[in-house]
Amino acid sequence: MNVITPVLGDITTQQVDAIVNAANNAMRGGGGVDGAIHRAGGPAILRDCIARFPNGLATGDAGWTTAGELPARWVIHTVGPNYAAGQRDRALLLSCYRRALEIAGELGARSIAFPLISAGVYGWPLDDAIAAAVEAITGATTQLDDVRLVAFSRNSYDAVLQQLAA
Repeated sequence: MNVITPVLGDITTQQVDAIVNAANNAMRGGGGVDGAIHRAGGPAILRDCIARFPNGLATGDAGWTTAGELPARWVIHTVGPNYAAGQRDRALLLSCYRRALEIAGELGARSIAFPLISAGVYGWPLDDAIAAAVEAITGATTQLDDVRLVAFSRNSYDAVLQQLAA
């Protein structure tokens, strides 16, 4: 069972093997976490996205690229469901975490930092987004030594702490 370390801060500054990006289907950068990762990591991430994912990625799937100038070695991109647009199948959200963990294992990563996938602009209800993250991460068998759930806002961080304590 993976133990989750909650972190209040910026995912782009996490010194881990892999940072998870809440990407969009096109895999060409965007807003929120996706935009922050592309800005901080530089153009190498976008070049790798274009080369590795010419047709983008399906919702619930994941893939990896270089981390460019980020302190991580890899970025694992996953496409969360857009709750605000009517994509409300929780299995897709769980799949994002599970696929990212599978890829981390394939890469040999020992540490990983996740954002709260779909909880931002995609509008997934915060408490359920956290519950899905905790369920998928703690239920997976991995070789990871360090699993972080990074919340950008104090409100999200406090909600993560509350759920982990329950």
